[in-house]
Amino acid sequence: MQLIHNIQSPSNTSFFIVGLTHEGKKFRPSDWAERLCGLLSFFDDQKKMKYSRYVSPMHHNGEKVVFVDGRLYDSEPMAYRFLLNFAKDNELQQVEGNKIGHVQLKRAPVALAA
Repeated sequence: MQLIHNIQSPSNTSFFIVGLTHEGKKFRPSDWAERLCGLLSFFDDQKKMKYSRYVSPMHHNGEKVVFVDGRLYDSEPMAYRFLLNFAKDNELQQVEGNKIGHVQLKRAPVALAA
């Protein structure tokens, strides 16, 4: 597992989209992960919104991330490519694999107040 800038070729690779740009800046708006996963959500019989089993928002080391299960490519390749392109277009960090583990995320330096 490693931090990557862009997954090169769409396939059935699982990956995480991290709410940090390649420069380490926090991605906004703060609810971006929930909004992105909401695009692939549905309403159940009780009229409650449910996220897709292939895409879910989560947190890792204080950062919002979206997990994309590689099996999404098998059932909805256009949705899988959309998520890849979202990360690429917004210059977001990606982690390949199904466990984010101890990957060192790149963060922007903290500015000290004068």
